[in-house]
Parts: sequence; C-alpha cells; structure tokens
Amino acid sequence: MNTSNRFRYVSMGAVFIFAGLAIVSRLIHIQIGPTHESIQTFEAVDGLQLVNLDPARGNIYDRHGRMLAGNQLIYEVAIELNYVRNPETIAWATSAYLGLDYNEVFALASLKLDETDLRHITLSNFVPYDAAKTLLALKLDFFDHPENAGVGSNNKIHSLVGLTITPRLDRSYPEGPLASNVLGFVMKDGTSIHGVEEELHWLLSGVEKLEAVSTDPHLAMELPETIHGADIVLTLDREIQSAMEEILDAHMASSGSTSGSIIVMDPRSGELLGIASYPRMDLSAEWDFETLFEGNLAFNMAIDGYEPGSVFKVITMASALDAGVVEPNTEFIDTGGLPVDGWTIHNWDGGAWGPQTMTTCLQHSLNVCLAWIATERLGPTLFYQYLHDFHFKQPTNVELAREYAGNVRFHNDPDWHLIDLATNSYGQGIEVTPLQMLRAISAVANDGKMMTPYILQAVVDDEHQYSFGPEVAGQPISAATAHTLSEMLATSLEKEASTSLVPGYRVAGKTGTATIYNSSLTNASFVGWGPVDDPQFMVYIWLNKPTSTPWASLVAAPVFRDVVSRLVVLMDIPPDEVRLSMNAE
Repeated sequence: MNTSNRFRYVSMGAVFIFAGLAIVSRLIHIQIGPTHESIQTFEAVDGLQLVNLDPARGNIYDRHGRMLAGNQLIYEVAIELNYVRNPETIAWATSAYLGLDYNEVFALASLKLDETDLRHITLSNFVPYDAAKTLLALKLDFFDHPENAGVGSNNKIHSLVGLTITPRLDRSYPEGPLASNVLGFVMKDGTSIHGVEEELHWLLSGVEKLEAVSTDPHLAMELPETIHGADIVLTLDREIQSAMEEILDAHMASSGSTSGSIIVMDPRSGELLGIASYPRMDLSAEWDFETLFEGNLAFNMAIDGYEPGSVFKVITMASALDAGVVEPNTEFIDTGGLPVDGWTIHNWDGGAWGPQTMTTCLQHSLNVCLAWIATERLGPTLFYQYLHDFHFKQPTNVELAREYAGNVRFHNDPDWHLIDLATNSYGQGIEVTPLQMLRAISAVANDGKMMTPYILQAVVDDEHQYSFGPEVAGQPISAATAHTLSEMLATSLEKEASTSLVPGYRVAGKTGTATIYNSSLTNASFVGWGPVDDPQFMVYIWLNKPTSTPWASLVAAPVFRDVVSRLVVLMDIPPDEVRLSMNAE
C-alpha cells in the first residue's frame, strides 16, 4: 500500500469516528439537556394504541322505512399513562370542558407506570361531539404551538399528550320511547337487553375487532372502518304503533291498571302491525330499567304469561264445534252450578241463567256452560288434543327475546286432575301469552288457518335484502267452523250491545275476566277482529289489575272500540256498507 492511500484511509476513519462521537454527544444532550422537555411534548405522538372497535350496529326500521333505532357518534376520553407529559393540563382541561373532578383526574394522570397495572384509564365513555371537538382543538393547539402553551404551576409546558379522544357509535332512538318494549335496548357496555335488540343481536351487531389505532391527535375524530351489522325492517307500522300506545296510556290512567298491552295483527298473514306495552322507558336511559320493571313486571306484556279467563272460551267453543259435539243452537239448562271432581263450578256472577244456546253461553260468558262442554261433550282426550293443535304450551318464536312458552297441564301429566279440564275451559288454571292467543284465535278469523305471529319483515345486509313472509302454523279447525264461530261471536256482541262496537263496522270478539290467584284483583282481556266478512285486523287487549272495575266488559271492551276507530282510518278500511257496495260493482 503506498503512502497516499494509507493517508486517505486514516483520514476517512478519523472522520467517521468524529461523526460518531458527535452523534452520541447530541443524543446525550437531547436526553438530559434543556431541549428535553420540548422534545418530549412531541414524543410518541405517532405511536399506536390497541382499541377494541365496535362496528356500526344495524338500524331498525318500521315497515315503511321510518327509523326506530340507529346510531350516533360519541367519544371516549381516556388517559394513556405512558404518554402523559403534564397531568395538571389534563386535569384542568377535562374539568373545564367535561365537568370531571380536577383532583380525581390529576391523581389518575399522575400515576407512575410502576405504581399501577393500568395503562389505559377511561375518564368518560359518552362525550358528545361538540365537547370532544372543543377538547381536541385545545389538544391540537398545544401540540402544534407548544411555544404558546405556557407552563403550569409545576413548571412543565402545558400538554394534552396522553389524553386520547376516540370516536365510537352509541345507540340512538329517533322516536324516543316509541315501541321501546319491542325494540329492547343496548346497554353502554354493548350488552343487548330484551326485544329485537337482544333476539336479533347476531344480525345487528356486526363483527368486533381489535385494531392498532394511531395516537396522532390529527386523526382522533376518524372512526376506523369495521364490518357493520345488518339493518332490519319490522312489520310494525309507526302510525299504528303510536296510536296504540296513545290509546293504551289513556286507558291505563282511567282504569288504574298496573300494566297492559294492545297488540294488532293481520290475521291473514300473522304480521304484527303494533305492539303497545305499558310501562315504557326511554331506551337511552338504561338506569331507569330496574325502577320501571321492578319485581315481576314484564318488559313486554305481549310475550308474558297469565291466566286469560273467558277469552279462552273461544278456543273451547271452536274445539267443540269442530268436533261436532255441539252446534250453535245446542241447548243447555244453566242451573248456576256444575259438580266436577268434588268441586262446583259457578258463573262469574254466581247466578243461574236457565235455558241457553251455545251462542248465548258465549254472549253471557257462562263458566258453567263451557265447563259442561269440556267435561261432558269433549272429554279430556279431545279437549287437550285441540289445545295441542292450537299450539298452546309452545312459544310462537316471534323475534322478541325472552318469550314465555306458557303452561298447560295436559290430561296425561301426573299432576293433572279432572277439575283442571273444567277450569281450563274458561281460561283458569292455564297460562298463555297474548301472542299465543292471537296465534290460536287467528284460525277463527282466517278460515281455520292458524298464522304464526312475526315481526321481522326483512334483513338488509351488504346491499342485499332478504324478506320474510307468512307462515301457516296449522289448521286446527275447518273453515266452516271458523265462519260459524265468527258469526256467533259477532251476534253475541250485537245482542249484548257491547261497548266494543264501532258504528258502521261489524266485528267479532270476546271479553275475559280472570281473578288473580290469592287476590281480589283481576286480569281484564278482550280479543276481537273485523270486518267479520273480511278480517283485516285482529286485536288483543290485556289490562293487568284494573282498579276502576274488575270487569273486562267495562274496561277492556271500550279499549277495543277506541282501537278499531283508529285502525279503520289508519288502514283505510271503509264502513261495511260502502265497502260491500264497492265490491259489488
């Protein structure tokens, strides 16, 4: 190697050594020198934090596309301890703009990593957009212009580094408490409770995922993309639902009832057009749930069980007519009592009504007559076979969470007694839900075909719509039996001059009053449909523990009248005379 090359290599080595020493010296200066505080302000801002991303929950619409449940953007404000630069600034800002306690936040933000297992400390999960935007603007100002931030009492530059503002979606209900008992609600922790929110959670919820999200404050308002939940369309009609809730509320007040329900179904399809239940709640205020529905009070009365009383006589009479063991004019002498298995069945008024027909037995709602039909004409095998065919003790599988299946002691059950046959005939000693009753009695209004009640009309997912339609649950009775019984029930209401009647429209229906066990209180019910010759609506009413009067004929029948008066307008059903003349043309 010549002298010139050796000199060149030595010179280059000296330069590299000098440069290395300069870099090391600068790094030491940065770590412990006067620029340390300023550099830390910007440190790790472009880091990542792991966030569990909740996807956009599917929207819920009524049958006409009006939104009943959707989403609103809110923000989580939290502390990332490993990034905090000035606890004083974080405490001051969250106190001033979010109303949080200064001392509590300061203590949390001052925690050292070796003092706690926490790294991420949530301060508030439900910060609205405006408050989050204001807080973010302040954070960005300190971040972009640290020279203007000033210093706190701790002689540190004001900084909100370490305060994270993360967007997320929260459930919102544009119609307030409307249909709340149908919808159910989503708690702040994401748990779905009751209604379609719980039952169809698997459709609505989408796919959660854990993702690394930038801590850069400039990206704080962006919501990362996730796989959203499907939208669902219900069979409910918003206008019918609103009207039913208005009517129910008025009669709850006048009757002094504890709770109640009005259900409107199309008996031809099983579509549920309205399900009003009382009480209702603001679905955004989950903290009210325990107070409103304390004890055994059902969230949705439509799927809760109870002894229905005399509305069940429709089932007993339908079974007897279909089996051919009675006819509308079959005679019965009511002596006011019927001995059964050591017990005596009495009428609701304790009286003896003398000579009757099957039609007048329904008209006067005579327990003795219906118990005689069940015990003397049908017998246990036939009676309970019909109850099985009407699907009692089987849930309807409506798309509502926590539906009660009902309870029937069949004649082959070990704890069944003959007295059960008698009392079951008029709706005592048996538990049903209003939806089960609608399913069963829809056979009477629909040519003997029993329709399954349903509330899910369509699912919209990934721009594809999947629609659902009617389902025949069975045909427990013939079309002839259905027409005969509908006529008997319509005639009964007319001859009784029932308070359920609506001028211009012929309807069929039956009241039911059932004494609550070990109590002087009652359940008052009514089931009815119309127009009789072409049923387009079917209504079930249940008032629990009315105090103004115990009798369904006085508290439940007027509800039906008010419901029908609104339905014929909302459903555009002309009076019978007009409708029949139009059909004849």
